Amino acid sequence: MLDLSPAFSALQAEVRAIYGAGTVPLHRPVFDGSERAYLAECIDSGFVSSVGRRVDEFERRIAAFTGAGHAVATVNGTAALHVALRLAGVQRGDEVLTQALTFVATCNAVSYLGARPVFVDVDRDTLGLSPDALRRFLERETTMRDGRCVNRRTGARIAACVPMHTFGFPCRIEAIMALCEEYGIPLVEDAAESLGSSAGGCHTGTFGRLGTLSFNGNKIITTGGGGMVLTDDAALAARAKHLTTTAKVPHAWAFVHDAVGYNYRMPNLNAALGCAQLEQLPAMLAAKRAVAECYAGVAARHGLELVRERAGTTANYWLNAVVLGSRAERDAFLEVSNAAGVMTRPVWRLMHRLAMFQDCQHDGLANSQWLEERVVNLPSSVPDAP
Repeated sequence: MLDLSPAFSALQAEVRAIYGAGTVPLHRPVFDGSERAYLAECIDSGFVSSVGRRVDEFERRIAAFTGAGHAVATVNGTAALHVALRLAGVQRGDEVLTQALTFVATCNAVSYLGARPVFVDVDRDTLGLSPDALRRFLERETTMRDGRCVNRRTGARIAACVPMHTFGFPCRIEAIMALCEEYGIPLVEDAAESLGSSAGGCHTGTFGRLGTLSFNGNKIITTGGGGMVLTDDAALAARAKHLTTTAKVPHAWAFVHDAVGYNYRMPNLNAALGCAQLEQLPAMLAAKRAVAECYAGVAARHGLELVRERAGTTANYWLNAVVLGSRAERDAFLEVSNAAGVMTRPVWRLMHRLAMFQDCQHDGLANSQWLEERVVNLPSSVPDAP
């Protein structure tokens, strides 16, 4: 095993200084506000499922915070992405450009619609989809037929592009958006991890035709399980709400459904939790930035490389990430830290290495593979109040 001292010893000491003794999780929820009161209020009202005022309130407040014209709450982030892709027009047999360095939900949502992901490389500094790699792929591998972007190799329509803002660090979304507009490809942002992140003053998830958020238990704020579709298009928002409510035509008593819909609407209990969490979000963002600065200080003193926000962007620092020198160093770091009760983890296995996506087209993914071998996430929870 490689000896990573003194850099690792310094990092471990910093983790203990921030989080104290005992096992340190990678990310845990914080419930220091009105969560219990709002949940009790929901229980007392009898509105605990998908009908209730907290759902509407949570949607309004997320729209206001992100600057999106409309927000539609769902049961989880995967459901939000599934619906967003359907609304973008993705159909069976289509292809969707995305990144292999992502959580499996991104590709699962594509597959639910009978489409196939095509993997384009990421940038090393953002861990998100690379506009340079995207342009190379579009120029070399696609052509325009009848106003549609088509894969030369497969003949399939490129129906959408889904970049992901990895660990809350905004990718070069403005350049990606320009390319999508040039080629007529709908842009659907996977902003699951980036609530509170922005590029050029605009919140992630609001650049494309549609964007999605996640409020899973490990996200910066949580509803237990939950997601959100963001869009500036009122018609798309109305359609999203209709489809996620089993496509039921509104009526006082009749059960008429005019499309194949989904039981994806967020319950009122979860939304109540989200409303309470949102009240604490500014403080949480500030606390997570302070944690990131502590790690940056250790990294600077010991020659470690951390993923940092680019100029012109603001990251929520949902998960801090250190870039080590090799796979061997990564594995040693993971073993030593977890044995010491400090939870760290590698990035996800690249999607094209998973059995169900191993035959999907990709561009070589040189940066993605380089990062997979080196990146480790560090504990990034909001610390307990002193």
